[in-house]
Amino acid sequence: MLEIAIKGSKNYWLWIVFLLAVMGAGAVVYLDQFTNGLMITGMSRDVSWGFYIANFTFLVGVAAGGVMVVIPYYLHDYEKFHRITILGEFLAVASLIMCLLFIIVDLGQPTRALNVLLYPTPHSMLFYDMIVLNGYLFLNIVVGWKVLEAERNQVEPAWWTKPLVYLSIPFAIGIHTVTAYLYCGLPGRGFWLTAILAPRFLASAFAAGPAFLIILCYIIRKFTKFDPGWEAMQTLSKIVCYAIITNLFFFLCEIFVSYYSNIPAHKAHVQYLLFGYHGYTALVPWMWTSLTLMTTGAILLLIPKLRNNHTLLPITCAMIVFGAWIDKGLGMISGGFVPSPLHHVTEYSPTGPEVMIALGVYATGFFVLTILYKLATQVKEEVRG
Repeated sequence: MLEIAIKGSKNYWLWIVFLLAVMGAGAVVYLDQFTNGLMITGMSRDVSWGFYIANFTFLVGVAAGGVMVVIPYYLHDYEKFHRITILGEFLAVASLIMCLLFIIVDLGQPTRALNVLLYPTPHSMLFYDMIVLNGYLFLNIVVGWKVLEAERNQVEPAWWTKPLVYLSIPFAIGIHTVTAYLYCGLPGRGFWLTAILAPRFLASAFAAGPAFLIILCYIIRKFTKFDPGWEAMQTLSKIVCYAIITNLFFFLCEIFVSYYSNIPAHKAHVQYLLFGYHGYTALVPWMWTSLTLMTTGAILLLIPKLRNNHTLLPITCAMIVFGAWIDKGLGMISGGFVPSPLHHVTEYSPTGPEVMIALGVYATGFFVLTILYKLATQVKEEVRG
């Protein structure tokens, strides 16, 4: 089927060339980081995770969100998701590739990733994170490819694809649960030391992932002859609505516990994010922007007339995606490091090289996503024709 990817319109090839150019620019800057180390980034001894891990955390959620189309279609025979299930699986593939790349660039020396395999430590959350991330990636590649191939040949998928689909569901939940455990397993970081972190991660994932998929469906409808289906997009928008409301509720629970208990180690992080801490306010406007976007998006999706508006829906979804990116990326990572356990404040902001490398990773992910979506839409157009 790969021969489909080398055939396309002028706009298709312009997009591919643009992505390759950004990938190349990111690779050049990464060579500088590889040579000189992480000193070119804004990270420090006090803030050892930054823009790379922030994007990794967000994209794990986007990947996990794909299960929101798999469960209704495969477990409940919700036929309206027939057209978009493959899109959700391929979105998970591209997101996981970006996740793994962000881990590689964050390590400084990529060969350090081999330590997880050469010296496995089952008591470490990193060991299980490696298993679930790579396992979920493998499952989505195999299932997505075999199901699409069967659809092209107009035959039933191989019998063994169904068990792999069922296996992918706990893996989807596991990738974000284990990622949350990476944070809340650090007792010295009060902001992350909460049992509700994993449910909060999953709630934001089930909002951001389907919201981003709806945006992609709009793009597919505009630039291809394939229609993912308005009813399927409407069902997804309801899932996004309830998930983002749940995420906001969990965040409000965190605020209540922090302020009502009045424990300084827990309260200081929320104070820093929402109101500033001893004059340091770098993330305050970002967090209030995030809360405003997510709350407004939830309200717009909650009202049927506004949710059914063809023009407003992609804008609403973009608000939720961007709001969740700030909340779970910038806010969650920086908020956990500031202030430090010794109550020192070292504010963090990404440098130009960090942003360029991150753009290179995103370009790589969108390159993979473009190729996969090109295959999916072309096959579905052929079958429909």
